[in-house]
Order: sequence, then structure tokens, then C-alpha cells
Amino acid sequence: MKIVLFGKPFQAEKQDQIRFILEEIARAKVEVLLCSQYHACLKQWDLHTILPAFSLTEDNDFNADYALSIGGDGTLLNVARRVGNKGIPILGINTGRLGFLSAIDYKETGAMMSELLADDVVLENHSQLCLQSPNFKLPDYPYALNEIAVLKRDISAMLHIHVSLNGEYLNDYQADGLIISTSTGSTAYALSVGGPILFPENPSIVLAPVAPHSLTVRTIVLSDRSVIDLRVESRSQNFLVALDGRSFPLPGNAQLRVVRADFPIQIVRRKSQSFVQTLRAKMMWGKDLRNT
Repeated sequence: MKIVLFGKPFQAEKQDQIRFILEEIARAKVEVLLCSQYHACLKQWDLHTILPAFSLTEDNDFNADYALSIGGDGTLLNVARRVGNKGIPILGINTGRLGFLSAIDYKETGAMMSELLADDVVLENHSQLCLQSPNFKLPDYPYALNEIAVLKRDISAMLHIHVSLNGEYLNDYQADGLIISTSTGSTAYALSVGGPILFPENPSIVLAPVAPHSLTVRTIVLSDRSVIDLRVESRSQNFLVALDGRSFPLPGNAQLRVVRADFPIQIVRRKSQSFVQTLRAKMMWGKDLRNT
């Protein structure tokens, strides 16, 4: 079995966690392809020697049976971008804070590697969004696993966002921004503005306004087959678009369309793990915090 290993640069206090993860990977005796940027980080703390043998990858031209992401959800989103449409399942080992996507605790690494070798895991297909524009050049990777957000720049006046749904006028959003989220992203940015929590397998798209001017404007849930067209007015004549946090400016005359991407991202889950368990753990449901 061949794995490609990615990770987030870490501080000294994370060394023991990373050491434990690498030792479990080495014990599994799998072929390792290591991201060169993460190799440089491991080398800084002299942890690269734990892996008995590995090859380096500099870019996105790689192939493997699984991609391992060591860090938090932000790290996994970056790995999803690098994996792209290769169809390589991604396993997130959480060394961050919350971790909905990277939901496997680092202490589970050994058990997880055994299950990978035995092909005894669950592969979940997570839909992505694709950003399109007929009149403006977009980034080379216009996809988002969590959300696409249209946002005002700095302290500029709120945006006026004209939205059509499947060719029919829907609404004008006067707000600081508009979040277009997948079900996977419902526990990310959209949740922070009052959006609903959706299970990852729910085939939906969430439209969640950021600080809307009118109290009658509410978050809505759409079919993931929807075609969403946006036209943005801004007093500053420009605005920001963020794809899973990767932001870039666009001029006010840019026309945007958001659709479901034509390929999903596969996330590895243990058979003993469920989204319900993850919700309870991350949201601390069922716990009386008055007693802590």
C-alpha cells in the first residue's frame, strides 16, 4: 500500500503527537510519498528519520492509495485541493482544535493503519462546489469542499448581491457577504452565521447571508443540483471571493455562477466512527458544562 503524506507546520508542543503518528505509520510498513514542504518541517525537529524510507513529491503530480492529512480541517482542505480529481481517498488525523473533517484522533493512528491495510474502512463521497465566470479569469482550481463565500473587502460598505436560482430571480442580499456551502461545510463558516447542520451525505447547498441588513433574510437550503448565479454591486467597485478560505479580489462587473462540481472528494472514516459521534464530541452535546 502506498500513502502520500501531508501535514501542517507545527510548534514544539506538537512534537510528541507527530512522533507518535509517524512511528505508527512506520510500523505499518507502507510505502510513503512525503510532501516536500512537510518534510522540511519534520527535518526542523529531526523527526524525518522516524520513517525508514520515503520519496518526496514537490507538486500535485502524484499517485497513491490514500492521502494522509496531519493537522486540522484547514490542512485537509488544502490536501483536497492537491488531490483534486485523482480519486485518492483522504484520511484526516487531527492535531488541531475542532476537526470535523480531520475527525480521527492522533492516538487512533495505529488502529487506523491496520484498518487501511485490511481495507476495512468506509469511504464517504463529499460533494464540492465549482465557481464559474463567463467574463473573468478564475483560479486554476475553482473548487471548494466547504464553501464559496462572497465577502466585502475590509471596512467597505455592505454588498448588494443579486441572486438567481436555476435562471429565476431569487433575492437581493444586502449584507456583508453570502456563504454558499456544501453539506460538508455546514459545520464550518456557515455554522458561524447561524446556518443549519447537515449530514455530509445530504445532497444540499446552503445559502447563508453574513450580517444581512434585513431581518427577513434567512438561510435557505437548496438542492445540490441548483445553478446559482450571482451579480455583486459594491461601492468600492470590487469584492472578495473565498474558496475554502483561499480568497482573491474580483471587480464589480464579474458575473459568477456556482454549481456542484463534477467530482467529489473521498474522505476515509473508521467503521466504528459516525457523524453523530463526531457531532456529540465536537459540539459537546449531552455535557453539562456547569459541572466543569
